[in-house]
Amino acid sequence: MKSFLITFAAIFSLAVHAIAAAESKPNIVFILADDLGYGDVTCFNAQSKIPTPHLDKLAAQGMRFTDAHTSSSVCTPTRYSTLTGRYSWRTHLQSGVLDGFSTPLIASNRMTVASLLKANGYQTACIGKWHLGMNWEKKEDAATDSSNKDKPQKPKPGSTVDWTKPIRNGPTTLGFDYYYGISASLDMPPFVFIENDRVTAIPTTEKKWQRTGPAAESFEAIDVMPELTRKAAGWIEQRAPEKKPFFLYLAYTSPHTPILPTPAWQGKSGLNAYADFVMQTDAAVGELMATLERAGLSTNTLVIFTSDNGCSPSAGFGALKAKGHNPSGPWRGHKADIWEGGHRVPYIARWPAQVKPGTSSDETICLSDLLATSAAIVGAKLPGNAGEDSVSILPALLGEKSRQPLRAATVHHSIQGEFAIRQGPWKLALCPGSGGWSAPNDQAAFKQGLPRVQLYNLAKDPGETNNLQTVHPEKVASLTKLMKKYVTDGRSTPGEAQPNDVPVKIAKSSATLEKEKE
Repeated sequence: MKSFLITFAAIFSLAVHAIAAAESKPNIVFILADDLGYGDVTCFNAQSKIPTPHLDKLAAQGMRFTDAHTSSSVCTPTRYSTLTGRYSWRTHLQSGVLDGFSTPLIASNRMTVASLLKANGYQTACIGKWHLGMNWEKKEDAATDSSNKDKPQKPKPGSTVDWTKPIRNGPTTLGFDYYYGISASLDMPPFVFIENDRVTAIPTTEKKWQRTGPAAESFEAIDVMPELTRKAAGWIEQRAPEKKPFFLYLAYTSPHTPILPTPAWQGKSGLNAYADFVMQTDAAVGELMATLERAGLSTNTLVIFTSDNGCSPSAGFGALKAKGHNPSGPWRGHKADIWEGGHRVPYIARWPAQVKPGTSSDETICLSDLLATSAAIVGAKLPGNAGEDSVSILPALLGEKSRQPLRAATVHHSIQGEFAIRQGPWKLALCPGSGGWSAPNDQAAFKQGLPRVQLYNLAKDPGETNNLQTVHPEKVASLTKLMKKYVTDGRSTPGEAQPNDVPVKIAKSSATLEKEKE
């Protein structure tokens, strides 16, 4: 009897310690807006004309990072880097984005934030826009449309999919216990919700939001954002009594196109539909914060809010600027560009148990840092072949000061596959133009005879107006050398060299630019 009691006491003690350890690990909620500009959030841009009270409150309760960047100025590459801690240009995706029927970009054996945290006792969920590819099962009789015998046509998107079969290699195979959302952007088919590995309704019709494709009869784009908020709030409420830490990756579809605020928000901003949609997104974040509060989970939950890239021209820059609002704030360019407006984003972190409220950090950070930060929080060591471009920002969150910056340097990438590298105040863009959609784009800049590279001192010239490449050739040389090293080493953090998935070129040749301008 005595030995039984000793054994029982030991087991009980272990259970208590296990529960205590679980409770000490913070919940992590990572909220990713889609195409929200740095200048759209009032606490980052005092000149903003769009009210964002809930994001401002979140910042007042936590920390603002004023020098936060996405790894790319468009969404798929940023999402890859956010979840894997690796720059996406190390994969075959060297420019552009995926679509709703693309195959997976994340290799099945690659560590993600979700798989890391799941291995450390977390419940994990992804709710929202995936946009990283998945394998749709094809019909057995799927074939190319040969109605035009002279030139066989490709099948319509989704026409070869067997909607009744499970989807392979989606979020639930990469560490997420639960998934609910859509396969890509809200303007990309298929227009249907996916839960775990199956569509929630069979697409039986076609609909169009910029692009036309298969859609579930009940699917309406205007309903998606509210639905994602409901699902996220419900999932959090289910976790509350479980005494187990959780990770929620909530990838909103707003304020990306189609810009469709619900009737309750239409006209609220007095600016345009985009500004209304930003206000609705802000309110959704407020709903999530209220859910955490009601569930008693606020204190030990790290909430991070940010955006996947800068604001898109679809927001209506001209109309907004005419009313005194600039979605990019003080930065040059917008979504798709190598300039700051393409990849500098609002970034807020609230963690009442650890992060001092009302603080800010000017550390240069990247969304790819989520993996290393999560590992540091749970006390895990990353293997050499994971998080090659991820740096823990935990010291900054905890208010620790260091003589050295957390990141030695940060690499930026544009929609056309152009590179920039940032170290301290110095930024070297390895292209002659925007690298994206702003004028002049690379082809126009090359035609105008502009220098092949751009060097800016952001501390003195935040608007990137004064190219110093001829004044500081030594900086051009040292940053180019560092960029080449990051490519060769397969990583930008200390550790054993790793292979890139494909060969990587850091700049286009004159011949390529000459051909593109024609």
